[in-house]
Formats: sequence, structure tokens, C-alpha cells
Amino acid sequence: MPETENVAARPAEVHDVDVDVVVVGAGFAGMYLVVRCRAAGLSVVVLEAGTDVGGTWYWNRYPGARCDVVSMEYSYSFSSELEQEWDWTEAMAAQPEILRYARHVADRFDLRRDIRFSTRVTSAAFEESADRWTVRTDRGDRITARHCVMATGCLSAANLPDIPGRDTFTGRLLHTGNWPKEPVDLSGRVGVIGTGSSGVQAIPVIAEEAAHLTVFQRTPTFTFPANNRPMKPEIAAAYKEHYREVREAQKWSAAGMSGFSPSRGTTILQRGERRSDTPSEPRLLAALDADERRAAWDRLGFGIFTYFKDVYRDPVANEYACALYRDHIRSVVADPATAEALTPVGYPVGCKRQVLDTRFYETFNRPNVDVVDIAADPITTITPDGVRTARRHIELDTLVFATGFDAMTGALDRIDVAGRSGTRLRDYWAEGPRTYLGLQVAGFPNLFTVTGPGSPSVLANVIVAIEQHVDWIVDTIVDLDARGMRTIETTAEAEARWGAHVNEVAAGTMYTAPTCASWYLGANIEGKPRQFLPYVGGFARYRATCDRVRTEGYDGFVLT
Repeated sequence: MPETENVAARPAEVHDVDVDVVVVGAGFAGMYLVVRCRAAGLSVVVLEAGTDVGGTWYWNRYPGARCDVVSMEYSYSFSSELEQEWDWTEAMAAQPEILRYARHVADRFDLRRDIRFSTRVTSAAFEESADRWTVRTDRGDRITARHCVMATGCLSAANLPDIPGRDTFTGRLLHTGNWPKEPVDLSGRVGVIGTGSSGVQAIPVIAEEAAHLTVFQRTPTFTFPANNRPMKPEIAAAYKEHYREVREAQKWSAAGMSGFSPSRGTTILQRGERRSDTPSEPRLLAALDADERRAAWDRLGFGIFTYFKDVYRDPVANEYACALYRDHIRSVVADPATAEALTPVGYPVGCKRQVLDTRFYETFNRPNVDVVDIAADPITTITPDGVRTARRHIELDTLVFATGFDAMTGALDRIDVAGRSGTRLRDYWAEGPRTYLGLQVAGFPNLFTVTGPGSPSVLANVIVAIEQHVDWIVDTIVDLDARGMRTIETTAEAEARWGAHVNEVAAGTMYTAPTCASWYLGANIEGKPRQFLPYVGGFARYRATCDRVRTEGYDGFVLT
């Protein structure tokens, strides 16, 4: 049957229920938790603020929203039938298609009967006398459960800067991370604040509709062409034929992607293997002179960033690559002043999330598009009819905040989570998040976080990361029951060891370069402690660690 949004309102009366597992969030993690809990014989209820499934792809409906992972691999692996029956239309799917996929999964596996929509969680408290969690919602629900799983997403708490006058704007004010379901009229004078991933995707699409588009940019970004295209039937067929090998390769890759390419034949790398065309001697950009570097760019284009192995490791090589990138912008953007405004300087490529675009720089050659460098001409206030900077006033009908998220911790901070002795999670994390494996927090028994701080999450194919986390959590709950155990809780010592390891593997990478200020470090949120949030040691290494911890008796956890 066709996938349609679940718009039926839930009855207003209070629902009290006791289950094995309560889950917060019905994105891809929450949906898979229903699948796994049912299979394990665990009762489960999922609480979701939206009116339907989809998580990130439910809320991020902005023009141009698209995945940056190939569609055939940005999908569930738990059902062979699902893999074979779903057909993607693009190499990298757009938001509407991914949301249709999520709804199809919910329909096919009848997931909605265990999900309460239009329900926002307000608090979660651990009751020590009963070893149970009590979760309360804005609708008056009281859910008690042995285990509480926060599937709230890494990029789900929208960051809406508190610019003076923001609430006086009489036009339409939007955030890319909370876009309306109904069509939005963008035909007038539009302003977009921010050129991160969502801004880069939205700007070219908005420019095609707007009478005039003004882009307010603080920090120029490095963005590479997405080179998206329609899905070729022969590629989809090759994936479907070799999905089992593809999935195994994803599990043991550095970023949750298999590297499978039908054009190279059907050979898929196994764990620990290298491609036969991988040279034994590293290719170093820093070893070339200026003419050779230019020739390399002419030959490889953006491919130099992956072809030369020192670009993301050696600051000298990185700057050589950045210089070539800047020359490219100047060759694409016609107006020299605009080109300079869009040129990233002062930080290395690779320190921020890699952004993929579709004709982003070409958009600034349109006569109806201009850019305001708010580092040089800062926004002072938002007025009823526009934006005032230090030098001018720009009249607008619509203002779009493409200002990202309070990443990885923001959604949890917005829930009043209390562990042992009433300790608040937001207080425990006041100086930065502490976790063991990104899965648990000391002092919060039987509370699990899916793709939490300290896990690869945003540095990997998040669907693969989600499945790994959910499998570990559910398998652990089953283990506890088999052993007659009531609680599992990590220790402060294990947290400290893991935190030191997360920092150790991040040290020396471009992610933690002194000049880097990214949301990976919490730098986009005023007052947020600077701490590198995800695990950069590679997904395969992380998975192996989680497997070892579980098979060797849950080292770093206390079971009671």
C-alpha cells in the first residue's frame, strides 16, 4: 500500500504503561529498536514528538535536503526482503524519498502500533528502589520501564541564534531543521543565514524561486560537488545481488561504507584487505612542487583530497590543497569580491563536516543572489521587515536560519534526565559529555544512548552505526535477563579511560587543529564546552571494541 503520513491524533486521555523498554525518538534508531525488541520478546513503547516516523528526515524538509551517502548503502540491512523490494531513484536520495522509505518500513513491519506520536518527552528519572525508569511526557503520560533508550539523534536539536529583534520579524521565519510540512512561498525577498551543510544544499534551490536571495555568511565552507545522478538499474541490481557481502564490508569499514562499485567488478573488500590498486608507497602532495600540484589538480580535480594521503594528516600538504581549492572558487565565481567572500581561509580542509553541493558556487553568478560577509559586516539586529547589519539594512519577506544544531548533546539536554540520587544529566555533562563507548553514562543505570558522544556516529554512515548500537543494546538486555541481572551501569573509571582514548585518536587530526571551530567541538553553540564529541578511530575499530567488551563479560560495566 502507498506510504502515507500517520496524521491520526492520539486520544487526549493520559496513558500509563509499564514496559521492558521505553524509547525516545522514532527516527531510524527508534524504528529499528521496535524491530529488535519485538524479535527478542521485549515489550517496547516509542515516544515521538512528530506526527510520523523518520526523525531527521521528518523534520529537515528544507529545499535541497539530501543524503550524502549512496542510497543503496544508506538503508537498513536487517531484512533481505526489504533490500530487494525497495527501489531508489537517485544515487544519493533526497529528503522526500528517504522519508517515503522510512514510512514504507513502518508500514511493512507495522511499527506504528508501538509508537506514540505527537508526544514530547519532558523528563526521565531512575527510581532506585525499583530499578526502573519513569518517563513523563507533555501529554501527561507516565511510562515505567526497566530500560530507557535515548534514540534522540545527533542532529535533532535545532540551533536558533538569539539575535536581537528576532521575534519582531513580521515576515516568515524558518529553520532548516524544523521546516514546515506545507509548501513555503519563497518567491519574494529571501535571506538565508548560514552556509553549512543545510545552507549549501538549500541556497541553490531557493535561488531558483526567490526574486532576490541574500546569503548571510560568517565562515566560508569547503564544499565538494555531489555529482548526484539517477539510479542506474544495473547498479541497483548489482547491489541487490551482492548485498550480503556489501553489508559485511560496511560493518568492518572505517566509515560504514563498503567501497563496492560494479564498474570495478563485484569484488568487495573483506576485513583488513586493501585494494590491489592501492600503492605500497604513500602519495604525498607535499612532495610536489607548485607546477606539479597544479597539474595534479588539473588531472584529478577534487580527487586530490583523497588521492594524496597527506592532505588530512600534514598541515603543509593540507594548505597546498586549500590553495588549489581557493583558485578553483575564483575560476567559478565571476565577481572577484564575491569569490573572495566565499573563499575559506584560516582553517584546514577536513576540520569540519564535509559538505557536498549541487552548483553552490555557480549560484552566486546569478543576478538575484548576493552574499553578506557578516564577519566583516555583522548582523546587529533583526527588524520587523529585514536584517540590519553594521553597514546597511536589507529588507526581507522570508528569513531562513540554516544555523545547524546543538549536536550530539542538545536533544538530551532538553530533557530533564535524572539518574542515581537525582543527579541531572545536564549537570553531569556541564563541563562536557562523558560516556563509555557512547552507549552509557556513569550514574544512569539501564539508560542507553544511540550514537551518543564518544561513538563514531556522525563520522560514519549513520544507518550502519545505528544498527550496530541497537543490536548491542538489545543483545545486552537479553544477556542481562538470561543472567538474572536487573541493571547494567558503566563506571566513572571506564568513562575516563574511554574519554582519554577518544581524545588520543583525535589529537593531530584536522578535526582538532588549533584554528578549527566546528560543531564537532561544540563551537557553534555559545557557552558549550569545547570538546571533540565523536570517535574518530574508525567504525571498524569501534565495532571490534564493543564486541570485545560484550563477549569478555562487559568490562567497564557493573551488572547487579
